[in-house]
Amino acid sequence: MPKSGVVSIGLIGQQFMGRAHSNAWGQANRFCAPALKASLHTVCGQNASTLPAFAENWGWARTSTDYHAMARAPEIDLIDITAQNHLHLPMAKAAMEAGKAVACEKPLAGTYSDAREMVALARKYKVPTFVWYNYRRCPAIAYAYQMARAGALGQIRHVRGFYLQDWADASVPLLWRFDGKVSGSGSHGDLCAHTIDMVRFVTGEEIVEITGAMFETFVKERTMVTKVSGGGIASNVAGAEGTKVPVTVDDAVLFLGRLEGGGVCSFEATRLATGRQNFHGFEINGSKGSLRFNFEHNNELEYYDATGPRGTQGWRTIICTHQPDHPYIQFWWPDSHAIGYEHAFINMAYDILQVMAGKAPVVPLPDFEDAFKTQCVLEAVSRLAAERHSMSVADLR
Repeated sequence: MPKSGVVSIGLIGQQFMGRAHSNAWGQANRFCAPALKASLHTVCGQNASTLPAFAENWGWARTSTDYHAMARAPEIDLIDITAQNHLHLPMAKAAMEAGKAVACEKPLAGTYSDAREMVALARKYKVPTFVWYNYRRCPAIAYAYQMARAGALGQIRHVRGFYLQDWADASVPLLWRFDGKVSGSGSHGDLCAHTIDMVRFVTGEEIVEITGAMFETFVKERTMVTKVSGGGIASNVAGAEGTKVPVTVDDAVLFLGRLEGGGVCSFEATRLATGRQNFHGFEINGSKGSLRFNFEHNNELEYYDATGPRGTQGWRTIICTHQPDHPYIQFWWPDSHAIGYEHAFINMAYDILQVMAGKAPVVPLPDFEDAFKTQCVLEAVSRLAAERHSMSVADLR
């Protein structure tokens, strides 16, 4: 536990996730009254020209372009990594070697081998580790977790997980998310990782077998980037006309699997589902009931109770904004005053600060060991998809 009564944070990254995490640390202090406060000590980024403005806007006291030096700073307690996936391992390694706690964006790493090394380092240095699977901290998802633990679902029979977006049409240039050397994968690691973690979290069951998988890249080439985003994913970007380079990741992934309790599962993710903005969720069917969730209606959880009279059974919509019943709502607003995307990050920042103070989180936090289980599923799907086992229907005629 830090002796100063605060957790001194060093943040790496100043784009989309850098903004989300900066907001989370500051707002957790203001709204959530954690046992330890977050001190926004240093923000580290590659673009030295824009760092001072970023730091001033979000309340960071200092800036740096050297993450190794920041990790060695004795006054910093925790390194928060929001950089590109291929940098997670070296940045986490530098932090853990310096004895720092590490909070790392998801997926744990761009590759399975990097993720495995990160777990080994965490075991070696025995520092607190956290992975930002932030959707666990939507009140509706946290409540689904609690309902499942209370027996509302019974034996899990079927799970359907999905994460559908539509922002990555052919007009978007080759951002780092389309470069396999940097990202590791496309929709699979960027989106499906969230859904895999969410299903593991809610059901309490691991995915133990992958029985079929496929990747598809619809946009084979993209223009080189000439202008990067101001903090979003693909807004305010531009590419060089006439210069096309290959896309080396998937645009879409689908796979089938089996849960440890014997239930079956299917997952799909894509960034080219026209009309879907952030359609992320699941339907879980059990012997006693079912749950379904869609982040485009993130304050709602749908529940089917199969234990009552058949004539009155039906789906009910739970508005997850009531305290004290719904997790985290005590930090926010009165009933049906909806919360949004940023609140899951704030709720997670609060739980990290609580754990750093030796207290229990509201619901379990994923550490490197936990996140590695999701990485193993990602790797199994990738390997099976690469083998391209299939059967032509025409061969049966």
